[in-house]
Amino acid sequence: MKNGYLKSSPAFFRLIKRSALAGGLLLLLLAALLPAPLQEPANPAVTPNPARSAWFLLWIQELVSWTKLTVYPALLLGLLFLLLPWLPAKRRPHRARWFPREQRGVNLMTIFFMILITALTVVAAFFRGADWQLRF
Repeated sequence: MKNGYLKSSPAFFRLIKRSALAGGLLLLLLAALLPAPLQEPANPAVTPNPARSAWFLLWIQELVSWTKLTVYPALLLGLLFLLLPWLPAKRRPHRARWFPREQRGVNLMTIFFMILITALTVVAAFFRGADWQLRF
């Protein structure tokens, strides 16, 4: 065994290959059976009310709807996640584990922000009506 590397089993990679193939086939099947949620062709004379971002940016649009200054914490969050691999640099793990004790703070922070972003996306997608007013 080379320094810093772990042995792996060919059976594990066969499992990954089969899983990737099954997932790809499932996506192709769903793409063939379910229609895409497309809107009518773009008309520059008519703006939809409310004009929404793509689904993966709705949480930022929701933040900015409160005040324009909330874009800065979103930028800092993006920078924090870019630096995430170097945050728990205390020691190298000897084996892979889910949610190791040494990285509990990073794991909790990641889960918290994932839940927050998901909640903001749901609010922006389903609970905003005309003129971006909240509706329940």
